[in-house]
Amino acid sequence: MRKNRFFFLGFFVFITVFAFAQIPSEKPYWFTLEQGKLLFRTGQYGDALLAFEDAREQRKTLYTQMERSFITLLSIPEVRRLGDSLPLVETYIRDQRQESAAAVLRELYYRVPKASLEGSARTALEQLGRLKNYPEAEYWIGETYRVEGELGIALKQYQKAYDQREFLENSGFEREILYKIVDIHRLRQEYPEMEKWLLEILKQDLLWSEDSGMFAKNALFRIIENDGINRFLTLYRYNNGSVEKAHRLLGLYYYASGRHSRATEHLLYAFLIQNSIIIEEILRNKFDFVFTNLENLRNEIIQRPVLRAYIEEVEYYKTMYYLGSAFYGAGKPAPAREFWTFLSLQSGGGFAAGEWGGRARGQLRSPSMDPAVEYP
Repeated sequence: MRKNRFFFLGFFVFITVFAFAQIPSEKPYWFTLEQGKLLFRTGQYGDALLAFEDAREQRKTLYTQMERSFITLLSIPEVRRLGDSLPLVETYIRDQRQESAAAVLRELYYRVPKASLEGSARTALEQLGRLKNYPEAEYWIGETYRVEGELGIALKQYQKAYDQREFLENSGFEREILYKIVDIHRLRQEYPEMEKWLLEILKQDLLWSEDSGMFAKNALFRIIENDGINRFLTLYRYNNGSVEKAHRLLGLYYYASGRHSRATEHLLYAFLIQNSIIIEEILRNKFDFVFTNLENLRNEIIQRPVLRAYIEEVEYYKTMYYLGSAFYGAGKPAPAREFWTFLSLQSGGGFAAGEWGGRARGQLRSPSMDPAVEYP
């Protein structure tokens, strides 16, 4: 009789949870979040903020109820005698047809890899509690504060979202969060913090961060210093666009702060990624294209508005100019002159280098280090 009483109590709690999610007037948390995004994109920031906060609370309520339902199950004397064994608890749930508890575990296993629980009922309960976190909602709350100029609050929200990153629906979204943290530190001119978070992004760049990274870097530098830019881009491709901005910003920061060798490393990676993406885009529409030199690449870019927009987005000429200047500052004048020479010739048409072409011509006449005042 006592067992039945506990069964019906747990069943009632769980049914309450899912009935609440199914009532037409009560929208699931993810739907509320999407409504908030729509409001945000139409400039209704106050209403969007309320929606994001509601979504966060709805998710917290849902998983709190699931957590309580599982606690109720684990409190049944027969289950307590099973100890911390999650497989034995699962067997009990199946044999006793505890459908509410089974549904809780299905939801848990959908959100968290079952193997990570290591067969522990206690760990399963802890993870249910942690699923109350909703990093996407924290991020969008931060976005709302950012557009309203509350950068300090926005920064705290982004960091909160990043701390909860293991619960992101899309694991790749954590890089977006990191870039938002970087951008706020840039705006506030907090450059050491900006550097710290950019390096955090580059932990995900395997070519840069793995043990083999030093071998790859040495090979890249050997080719560009000995054989020039065109041979370098003929031999190497690296299209990891998600880290291009991190390399570029770090390179510009290191150049501005007088660390020229480090600047060359990051700016060279940014330059390689930019050109790899450009070449791949050309090949998608012109399968017989073969890269031979920057001039023939220039002719292809001129014909494609999407690539002309891309080189603006990634500061293509600025990257080349400071890469050349960083090489000069690091005592490598040959690649420096090659970059400056190319830029100096781009003075007309739809591919003009503008300011960077003018600076390059000045450097060819009288090479010098630009004053280190131009931070990213």
